[in-house]
Amino acid sequence: MEVVAGVDLGGTAINYTLVNGQEQFLIEGLCEHPALSKQGPEVCLQQIADGLEIAAEKAGALLADVVAVGLDTPGPASAAGQFSARGSTNFVHPRWAGFDIREGLARRLGKPVSYLNDANAAALWGHFAIFGANTRETSVSVVIGTGNGGGVILEGRVVKGKNGFGGELGHVLIPYQGIAGTGELRPQCNCGRTGDLESLCSLTAIENNLLPYYLLRYPGHDLAKLDPHQAAKLVRGLADKGDPMCTEIFRVQAHALGLFFDEMVNTFDPDALIVGGGALETSKEFQRWFLAEIRASMPAQREEQARIPIHVMPNGDTAGARGAAIEALNLARQSGLLKPL
Repeated sequence: MEVVAGVDLGGTAINYTLVNGQEQFLIEGLCEHPALSKQGPEVCLQQIADGLEIAAEKAGALLADVVAVGLDTPGPASAAGQFSARGSTNFVHPRWAGFDIREGLARRLGKPVSYLNDANAAALWGHFAIFGANTRETSVSVVIGTGNGGGVILEGRVVKGKNGFGGELGHVLIPYQGIAGTGELRPQCNCGRTGDLESLCSLTAIENNLLPYYLLRYPGHDLAKLDPHQAAKLVRGLADKGDPMCTEIFRVQAHALGLFFDEMVNTFDPDALIVGGGALETSKEFQRWFLAEIRASMPAQREEQARIPIHVMPNGDTAGARGAAIEALNLARQSGLLKPL
């Protein structure tokens, strides 16, 4: 058996998956354990190696069967996998500063390792789920979580850019002033921008911008009694149940996405638009409503552009590991470690 592994290394958990040369995933659902990234590179890399052996066994394979490994992490990091010298929120140990995690893991495992940031990996998985590997289509994905990430897959390849900032879609400015009901809103992003996608379309946006704004317009709402951080986490569930204020907050997020996707349509003319992340871990009915609101908020398009489909990213909790595995699968095929289909 020859297989390829995907490793999704977050600040708190590591998730693994394995895929074979027929593009079949051998692990369904999560295969994860708490990450030891706070203990520094040596401990963390050894933990990845130990966990990979466990994941291979779960998939009915041996560690020796793994011919290549795909790794994804949060940033900031270069396109090749070198962390910023200024450190990272998720990798606080001082030895992570400037550390080349791709090269470090390759040495530890003695296997080829590819690298993507976590949002690009999720975008690649979303693209693969729709089109398959080694395709020439183009897609744009947005992943809505605590922040807002995403990725552009251009003719089947991840757009990374010179320094790894390609696909940092959350910090693209949008004409948010055109969203109905937000006349006095001035959404601030942690990056310092006013009115980028993340400032309106993320859990942080709900806590810092949208919830304070709408609580003034819905006096007496139960969420006003809670700590803002805790209240923000409840907005999605209440919106799914039809709460008027929380539904309005998600309408604003959907309309922000519509304006953003309009910009992407006129930049890339993609084959598909994809939305993922915790924001859409909801009922199917709510997902359909949210996608319809995205579509309704997009400015009038040419007939061909208006037919570009909008998808919900499948298997969202495993998207990072699966996308990392797809990147490694392509690497293995290009290098002759796996035969092309």
